[in-house]
Amino acid sequence: MTDLAQSAPASMATTSSRLKRDALAIAIIIAVAAVGFFLFPNNLALLSRIVIMMLIVLSLDLVTGYGGIATLGQAAISGSGAYAAGIAAAHFGIVDPLAMLAVGAAGGALAGLVSSVIILRGHGLAQLVLSIAIVQLAHEAANKASAWTGGSDGLSGIAPSPVFGMFQFDLWARTTFFLAVALLIVVFFLLRLIMRSPFGMLCRAIKEDPVRVRAIGAAVKPTLIKLYVLSGAVAGLGGALHAISTRVVGLDSVSFNLSAEALVMLVLGGTGNLFGAMIGTLVFVWFEDLVSSINPFHWLTMVGVLLVAVVFFAPRGLTGAAEDIYRRLRRDREAGK
Repeated sequence: MTDLAQSAPASMATTSSRLKRDALAIAIIIAVAAVGFFLFPNNLALLSRIVIMMLIVLSLDLVTGYGGIATLGQAAISGSGAYAAGIAAAHFGIVDPLAMLAVGAAGGALAGLVSSVIILRGHGLAQLVLSIAIVQLAHEAANKASAWTGGSDGLSGIAPSPVFGMFQFDLWARTTFFLAVALLIVVFFLLRLIMRSPFGMLCRAIKEDPVRVRAIGAAVKPTLIKLYVLSGAVAGLGGALHAISTRVVGLDSVSFNLSAEALVMLVLGGTGNLFGAMIGTLVFVWFEDLVSSINPFHWLTMVGVLLVAVVFFAPRGLTGAAEDIYRRLRRDREAGK
């Protein structure tokens, strides 16, 4: 009884500390979004694109960073969400933005379920090959089903209604930006809670040692399938938001290039770290936009140099490097005392 009485306050203190860190993280997201809004009021479309990519990279971090699943097919899942939302609007008249987001999340979750059943049959490099095959099949399916997807011309005719009937989507992307930031905050908070739950701890354990997890009686494959479905829902939200933002869904939404870029952003920021996924996305897209405007002919070379430098000098990504520096400074400060 005494141990239980002592553990209860400790558990409450831990929960309170975590919620405070979550609140701080959300405050940082809001502060960065506010700074971006006031400093770049004429470039909100780019900022909205960054937030959309953050959702897709967050979904990739779930399966790769937390689940240890090697994949280059995340575009097939986010693209499924984009096409689901676009088809719902263009063919069935579902133009409410929140309803489109729900349809996109459902489409992404379904695509995640199908992808997981296929990808989890392999291991290591086989998973990469299967994921590449999935994204190529999704690309070809979207191209052939032109009656529904528009094929190579893209799916147009998407006209989302005002959010809550009041906030109209405009050419300056103000409504899109605020909707994207609000969605990012909600998704980030929910993912933090989920990955701290027993389910999230089990996913991390599977990544570290699936054989041992299976030996203690835990279901490895069903857990990873659930994680993939969750990842698909998040990716589907990003895809649906892209459809709402651009009002068109093209074949680039299910391209291998998008999958590769998402993986690069994740490695850049740091895997297994939700903050790392967002920081990597912000740095990559901002740097890409900056260098392409400076040198439109050789900007890919500059991006390549950045990535090589990060891999050599910060193998755990930018967040991992920041954590190492913080620990070193803290250790030196304690040694100095």
